[in-house]
Amino acid sequence: MDILVVVDMQNDFVSGALGTPEAGDIVPYVVGRVVDGLNRGETVLFTRDTHGPDYLETQEGKKLPVPHCIRGSEGWDIIPQLQEYAANPIDKPTFGSRDLGALLKARDEDLRRQGKPGVEKVTLIGVCTDICVLSNALVVKAFLPEAEIFVDASCCAGVTPQSHRTALEAMKACQITVEHEQ
Repeated sequence: MDILVVVDMQNDFVSGALGTPEAGDIVPYVVGRVVDGLNRGETVLFTRDTHGPDYLETQEGKKLPVPHCIRGSEGWDIIPQLQEYAANPIDKPTFGSRDLGALLKARDEDLRRQGKPGVEKVTLIGVCTDICVLSNALVVKAFLPEAEIFVDASCCAGVTPQSHRTALEAMKACQITVEHEQ
């Protein structure tokens, strides 16, 4: 089974409080990759960065004092171009999602119990390469050490272009395959 994970393609990371030109630039590529994945039969999962009104009082909020992705706000929503594909995003209160890892591991074990190949390939796309994409790639690698983990660099954007490139190199060092580097 092949899975595509779309990480945090939310208004606040594309055009809102923490948006960047690079995040805006990847939107058509992300949409195209999602449609392509669905057409190929991939399971597509979305994550959604989720904070409460007390965000500035949290550990993350003290280090990044920019309120963003507050549950129920417009910034928290998946971008309009992807909403029709993101029926049940996995809400995550921190960079990496244990729930995503546990879901993938349970799916893998269920398939194997049925005598089918398990989760063989997981591809991650989205934002921010250097924070949440990196964190979730490592979570997936920890939960599914025998699956091939890929990151499609053409469908990712970091906080800065340099931090994006640095994160891609870090993931390579952790045996994550980086595709479509520019």
